[in-house]
Parts: sequence; structure tokens; C-alpha cells
Amino acid sequence: MPPFAALDLGTNNCRLLIARPSGEDFVVLDSFSRITRLGEGVEAGGVLLEAAMDRTLRALKVCAAKLRRWPLAGVRLVATEACRRAGNATEFRARVRDEAGLDLEIIPADEEARLAVIGCAPLIDRGARRVIVVDIGGGSTELTVIAPDPEAPGGLRRVDWVSLALGVVTMADRFGGGDVPPDTYRAMRAEVSGRLAELVARVELDRHIADGAVQLVGTSGTLTTLAGVHFDLASYDRDQVDGREVAVAAMRETAERLRAMDLSDRGRHPCVGRSRADLVVPGAAILEGVCDAFPVASLTVADRGLREGMLYEMIAAHRASRRRPGRRGGRHGR
Repeated sequence: MPPFAALDLGTNNCRLLIARPSGEDFVVLDSFSRITRLGEGVEAGGVLLEAAMDRTLRALKVCAAKLRRWPLAGVRLVATEACRRAGNATEFRARVRDEAGLDLEIIPADEEARLAVIGCAPLIDRGARRVIVVDIGGGSTELTVIAPDPEAPGGLRRVDWVSLALGVVTMADRFGGGDVPPDTYRAMRAEVSGRLAELVARVELDRHIADGAVQLVGTSGTLTTLAGVHFDLASYDRDQVDGREVAVAAMRETAERLRAMDLSDRGRHPCVGRSRADLVVPGAAILEGVCDAFPVASLTVADRGLREGMLYEMIAAHRASRRRPGRRGGRHGR
């Protein structure tokens, strides 16, 4: 099968994966990731700033060049919360079409949450009674509560979900991300747990959590950064992080260690870096707010999510189309 490509343009990052199917999974052929901070200033002004759009367009032109190198069977290019909220998102999409030759799809939060679950599906414990998938983004955080169900599509049934207009960039814009005092950090956590109160009441997971039957799966740069710091990695290594189960208490200790550092010390840490130094503490506060609302004992760290969900879905659809009666063999089903 020919390769597929998925691009996720978030509030903070521009990320691309190009991959070829291999059995039930895929092999990455090319990738790209750059922090562009597209959503910088959206919280305050409601529009994408010129400088942020220019930075992002430079990254998207790199992605466009990579996409042209491959005979792709499927491509999906999505934008999320920054473009959902910005009043000038339509104008930005037009610029992307004209200058980079890419047609961005601005997806709703519901679709973003659904794709994140598909991307994380290989890490989900099918023996759990409930699974919470939390995706901490730059401009929003999605939580999806699912139940393993062999009769549901993909063996997973969505019980409930919520999207919070709180991400690492928006939290940093509101509360700051440099030197974060303890009372400010507690306010961040309380903001998140307070907004989750209605979901907590609806899903009623207390008994399942007490029985140790709820799995928390976290997907985001925040989770992978915290895990890298927790494991004392000399440099970030996906193989040492993706799919690892970590005690929530250990992640809280790591979050406090990072909060207590000054900005320059955080920036020098090999698993944080200067580009994330002011965002990792707001992200940690979001994670702790989720754990305050759902007091599970451990979490599964996922270095995967939206892009992988798009790839899995495109590959499955392509394979299904090739199996339809009347289709001839050959590349692309022609």
C-alpha cells in the first residue's frame, strides 16, 4: 500500500506524519514538528496575530514540500482550537491555500476528541471498566470517557466527553508560565477541576476508581515532557515514554519540581527546552486538575494521538474500499 499523511495544526504545534501501513500498524516514513504558537494572543484578542500566522506559514511550507515527495493514497490536514476560536481563521486558511498550497480542515472539538481516542486505542486496557483519554492541547483540553465494549465499533464505546477551552497556551496567557507561585499554580488546578465538575457528576466513576478499574490515558506534549523529566532521560526518547504507566503521585512530584524551577533552568532541561519552558507548568496544572477531578492512582503516557488517529482511519477506509466487490487490483484500487 502507498503511504498516507496526517497534519495536525494546533494552537502551539504544527506536526506532520507520513506513514506506510504495516500489518495492524504503520511505519513512519517522514515527519515534522515545530512549535509555531499559532494561537498566541487569541485568548486576549480573538484573532490570529500576523507574526503567529507568518511563523506557522513557514512551517506549513516545509510540510507542503514533504508531502509533494510521496505518492500519497490519502491526506488529511486539520486545524484545531486556535482556528476554531479566531475571528480571522477564514482569511488564514485562504493564505495557507495561496502560499503553501494546502487546504486546511478546521475540525470541531468533538472530532478532535474522537480522533485522539482512535490514535491512543492500542494503549487502552480492554479489561478496564472505564477509560479516560485526556488530550492536553495548546488551546483546549479534551476528555473522553469510554468503555471497552466488544460489540461497539473498534471495541470502544464513548460514554461521555467534554472539551475545555483551556490549553497550555491559553493558561500561560491567563496565569503566566515563567515563575509560577504556588498560589497561582493552585488557581490553575482549581480552574480545571471546577470546569470538570459536571462531567464528574455525569459519569459517576467514584466506585470504579476506588476499585482500581479506571485507566487514565494522557496524550500531549505536556505528558511526554513530564514523563521524560520523571525518567531522568538525558534527551527525549519516545521508546522510553510511549505506553509507560506512571504513578500519578510521581507525576505530581515532577510537576512541583518543574514549577519550583525558574524559567531559564526549565529551558536548559533536555526534555523541556526553551520552546516549552513557559508552557510545561501550565500543562502540568491542567493534568493535576484532571487528576484532582478523577483521583486515579496511575496514568498511561501516550506519545500518539490526533495524527495517529487520522492515519489509522484513512488506512482502514482505504483497505475497506479495496475489498468492495467490483474493485480491481492495482495501486490506489485502479
